[in-house]
Amino acid sequence: MNEPAVRPNETTVPLMPCASPEETLAFYEALGFEATYKQTRPYVYLALRWSGFELHFGPAPKDLDPAREHSGGCLVMVDAVAPYHAEFVAAMRRAYGKVLSSGLPRITRYRPGASRFTLMDPSGNSIIFIQRDEPAELEYGGSRKLTGLAKALDNARILREFKNDDLQAFRALKSAVRRHGAEASPAERAIALCHLVDLATALGEPADPWLADLRGLELTAGERQRVESELGHLAGLQEWLP
Repeated sequence: MNEPAVRPNETTVPLMPCASPEETLAFYEALGFEATYKQTRPYVYLALRWSGFELHFGPAPKDLDPAREHSGGCLVMVDAVAPYHAEFVAAMRRAYGKVLSSGLPRITRYRPGASRFTLMDPSGNSIIFIQRDEPAELEYGGSRKLTGLAKALDNARILREFKNDDLQAFRALKSAVRRHGAEASPAERAIALCHLVDLATALGEPADPWLADLRGLELTAGERQRVESELGHLAGLQEWLP
């Protein structure tokens, strides 16, 4: 009798900590996930499915602090990330009346052309959706081909999209605007200030200083068009621009 052979048709399912079964179920079901298994006693175990992938959740360690956002995570490799982001954003608007963009749970913003975004759940787990043909190498610190404020903007993009670190992106851009803002073009400075307004809003920081600087700029029609072309995905952009 022949023994079964190893075949390249395995399926892996992430198992992440669950701080609150009720909050976890409410969040994922609001996004359209189907709960295929629910158990709270003698221990927590949840199985959720959406489209062609599954997420499973087990007991959380006693010292788990969801606010630290170091709980667990998984990567979901897809052909194109934009449709997934659009589906989840639409589901959030239906369930919550708004897009959850700060705190827990939340979804990170999506820039047209970006190759990833992240869902953060109530337990502090990160579900990162990644486009399969995403560049294999990234220049952390900003592309070497760029200088000044342009380099800082590229660095902030990497921090936000690939490291999910809005705070570091905010700090890096603040420093760059102070150092390179005067020598940058009006359009480039406007783009940086728009990002600072957006980051400040997401982080719960005062946005008024950056908004005041932004509205004090004089932009030509061409410069304004460039800003709108690059940042049209930001909610409130038209209200911010001078």
